[in-house]
Amino acid sequence: MSLRVLLADAQEATREGVRIALEAHGMEIVAEVATAQDAELAAIGTTPDVCLIDADLPGGGVAAVAAIARTVPHTALVILAATADDDALFAALNAGARGYLLKDTDPDRLPFAVQGVVDGEAALPRVLVTRVLHEFRRRGNRGGIPDLVPGREGLSDREWEVLVLLDGGFSTRDIGRRLGISDVTVRRHVSGLVRKLGVSDRGAAVALLRRFRATG
Repeated sequence: MSLRVLLADAQEATREGVRIALEAHGMEIVAEVATAQDAELAAIGTTPDVCLIDADLPGGGVAAVAAIARTVPHTALVILAATADDDALFAALNAGARGYLLKDTDPDRLPFAVQGVVDGEAALPRVLVTRVLHEFRRRGNRGGIPDLVPGREGLSDREWEVLVLLDGGFSTRDIGRRLGISDVTVRRHVSGLVRKLGVSDRGAAVALLRRFRATG
């Protein structure tokens, strides 16, 4: 069964380029729209597997993400942006996006990034993964998480990096590739952070991180 995709971008040329790249890999474009309001209506009407939404969509790309996340919660949402903007990145993630891709992404790579999002992976350019890590550190989350489980030892820098990437939806293999370590080493760090946080598994560790972010 082919992946069903909704494209939301005001520029027809951009939509055409994305459509050609995705259809070449057997994906089906179920709707093309040019405004945030139309994106939400089309998502409700077609229930696509994934929506690709322009960050500068008339009516607001982030607003469209938030609306679709509420009304069609099982649809994966990805922002397409012209630049790697920190504020836009975090606004999109907070609104419910699973990914943030640049419009100059290689067309041959784009379908794999979209498929990865549907498979549970986060789609983020390498430079933005680094910025996400730095932003969490700047906000002081690393010191705060162990405080939620008194008596537990704090996380190492590497364990913290692994936890943040887990929260981003990255697989063990993808984390290893991004951090330059083996899958076995990733699993060892996961076991360590799970033990130190006093939780049952990686899912519970991510839930703890999200609870801290929501209350911090």
